[in-house]
Amino acid sequence: MTVSSKTGYAGIRPRRSMLYMPGANVRALEKARELPCDGIIFDLEDAVAADVKVSARGQVVAAIDAGGYGYRELIVRVNGLDTAWGADDVAAVASLPVHGLLFPKVETVAQVDQIVSTVNAAGGAQLPLWFMIETPLGVMDVRALSQRTDRLQCLVMGTSDLVKELRARHTASRVNIAYALQRCVLAARASGLDILDGVHLDFRNLESFLGACEQARAMGFDGKSLIHPTQIDVANEVFGYDSEAESHARAVLEVWEAAEAQGKGVAVLDGKLIENLHVAEAERTLALVQAISER
Repeated sequence: MTVSSKTGYAGIRPRRSMLYMPGANVRALEKARELPCDGIIFDLEDAVAADVKVSARGQVVAAIDAGGYGYRELIVRVNGLDTAWGADDVAAVASLPVHGLLFPKVETVAQVDQIVSTVNAAGGAQLPLWFMIETPLGVMDVRALSQRTDRLQCLVMGTSDLVKELRARHTASRVNIAYALQRCVLAARASGLDILDGVHLDFRNLESFLGACEQARAMGFDGKSLIHPTQIDVANEVFGYDSEAESHARAVLEVWEAAEAQGKGVAVLDGKLIENLHVAEAERTLALVQAISER
């Protein structure tokens, strides 16, 4: 299937697996060129100690300038603008060939305005923005944050910081933060944005990671932010589409087109009613399948 622009899915990007890569680790930055993740988040914030933040920034700039990352979406997580490094981070990376900048702990529309003006001043007036939602205030005001600028493309949950700020505990079920997660998914969908689930800290336990991915997919997340390469395959599988899902999507479109040709507003597939909403989901599924296969 070739997805036409009239479906609204032209240029759609899979974001099943977005891997954080610490800017201070040159070997990791090189290895990322060979990993099957959908995207790389070059991290200048949490994964980088204060005494090496400046050198890490230089290493990230050099790695991106060198290229070789192929199809992968390249995002840089800068330090907050309220830190000693944030503005310099933006100045260093805003004009690089990246797909967006990720800002941590976004909580207020005033922050959003400052982010936009700072990125613009650094020469990134067309650069997409990503926001991390990882504090109680950020969660409560997520809809306003999501609608403040049309440059925003994606929300990223910062579940580790959120659990800390709530004085909560990490649990396998995550029922204690389910409201926060679902509120952010609702805000993302209301604003036409993608949204990524937070990291899974027990990265060696792929069984619990699989459960977290399945839970996030059921909630509506588009993908998962990752902290280790071993998590990539699981995330790609859970947030992707197998051959059965692809076949079903094609069948939905076939019966719908046949119904339309007969002047009908609904169709039936395997005894189940097919309406506009099912057609839209089928088109999106096939658009993502095509985007993945083109790699």
